[in-house]
Amino acid sequence: MTDTIATPTPTRPPSPHAFADVPTQLDLIGKGVAELIPAADSDAKDALRARLEASRIRGVPLRIKAGFDPTAPDLHLGHTVLIRKLRHFQQLGHTVIFLIGDFTALIGDPTGKNVTRKALTPEEISANAVTYKEQVFKLLDPEKTEIRYNTEWFGPLGADGMIRLAAKFTLSQMLERDDFTKRFAEEEPIHMHELLYPMAQGYDSVALRCDVELGGTDQKFNLMRGRDLQRDAGQPPQIVLMMPIIEGLDGVQKMSKSLGNAIGINDPAPDMYGKLMSISDDLMWRYWTFLTDLPQSEIDSMQARVAAGELHPMQAKKDLAHTITAGFHSGEAADHAAHTWSTLFQQKGVTEDVPVVTISLTSEGLHAPPVDGSKAEPQLRVPKLLQLAGLAPSTGEAQRKLKENAVSLNGDKFSGTLIARGKLGDEPVLRLGKRSVKVAWVA
Repeated sequence: MTDTIATPTPTRPPSPHAFADVPTQLDLIGKGVAELIPAADSDAKDALRARLEASRIRGVPLRIKAGFDPTAPDLHLGHTVLIRKLRHFQQLGHTVIFLIGDFTALIGDPTGKNVTRKALTPEEISANAVTYKEQVFKLLDPEKTEIRYNTEWFGPLGADGMIRLAAKFTLSQMLERDDFTKRFAEEEPIHMHELLYPMAQGYDSVALRCDVELGGTDQKFNLMRGRDLQRDAGQPPQIVLMMPIIEGLDGVQKMSKSLGNAIGINDPAPDMYGKLMSISDDLMWRYWTFLTDLPQSEIDSMQARVAAGELHPMQAKKDLAHTITAGFHSGEAADHAAHTWSTLFQQKGVTEDVPVVTISLTSEGLHAPPVDGSKAEPQLRVPKLLQLAGLAPSTGEAQRKLKENAVSLNGDKFSGTLIARGKLGDEPVLRLGKRSVKVAWVA
């Protein structure tokens, strides 16, 4: 890597700061971290400690970056694992950069994909970027956050600059990443533009002169390219700090809106609270670690109290749901959401927040045909009922959700396909996933 590429300078010059002592900084920064890669051939924590100490002595904040491609209009709690870590650095006085990848979104990150991402239009990317800016300040201080777009440097870089950038890597280096190796072995296409993504993300770190870049554990290949290009540019290679990928509501797959297991940070407070109350007890402790600012020592103490029978796990989960909901809404909104949940699911009552849907008892396909000679009460088809209530787009989807144990009738889990009309009552409350409705029957 010898061909030099001119790099832009940060828009904000560093200013003197007073910092907490390094052990205090490391205690907060290290919470939940999966892996650190040092800036030199030394222990990762020693490398980070040395850079923090130098920052403290000079009174100059470190530059911390996390990048997000605006490929969808909304952020979910999975995204906030990195944003919260940015917040930790910000609370310690360092400069945090929320990078919106409006250029890299045109390429599409191939990480974890077995097919090429669908290309977005510039208009879609721009619209999504606006929502990102609005949402990120629910966690970060807008007065202390650099919002940057990587078209700032890739526009001026031009085609010749991209060619020089591509010349710094070999095809064999790019094929070292697992995603490409698997696709190549399975004879799935790898498009040329996808090979540009890791080097483009790496060049972001050069352009921003990053000291630390944050990313998920699945981003390691891309994050390391930043270190390569910074060395080539004569900059100290950034420290790479990787956070785990948080599971969604199912506790198995990573949180994703496309998988239907996500909690959006713009979700209404009752929905957010209710979704959090639906997670497993095991997943609750990961959410306490990665989705709150509570010190790990206090989380460990709480978990020990639950294990000792001194604290009921339900109360620990209520505290988690309230903490997260209050953080994105308000304490008052979280209180109301908690009351709503308690009324509906613990007392099996109905609150004013639950919408009412009208369903005709003569709706086609709602009743199962009677068994010959049977005098039993007529049965209702639950998948059809869920579809008529607007909770499922089709009976097939409703059946799938029933098998996943994601449906409740009057507060009780239900996985069958038939139920007697009398067992439902006059105003049954149906719930699928995060949504609840009250049914008003009409003849």
